[in-house]
Amino acid sequence: MGEAVLMQNLPGLIGGAMLLGFFGIAGWIYTTWLRIKNGYPLENSWGKAIYPQKNDEAMERIRLLSQENAQLRAELGSIKDRLANVERIVTDSAHSLDREIEQLRGKSN
Repeated sequence: MGEAVLMQNLPGLIGGAMLLGFFGIAGWIYTTWLRIKNGYPLENSWGKAIYPQKNDEAMERIRLLSQENAQLRAELGSIKDRLANVERIVTDSAHSLDREIEQLRGKSN
């Protein structure tokens, strides 16, 4: 009896599987078309770009980002130096800080 039901529904199961496969392939083609249309690089199965775009606009963007990165690194270095001075002032004992202030006052008088 189970075989009869399976044989009766087999064309519908095969048709459904084929339809599901067709929609999967059509969806993959559509998403690839959208990526190409909007300028995204195509990727292989490991997520690596197949044909990365290298035009003048992309190269200019990379140059600007590199300059900004260098500026931010320089700023971060100066902030680290300033923070080290603030930490030194905060962690020094009050006596040594008073002594340094008095030495500076003595030099100016």
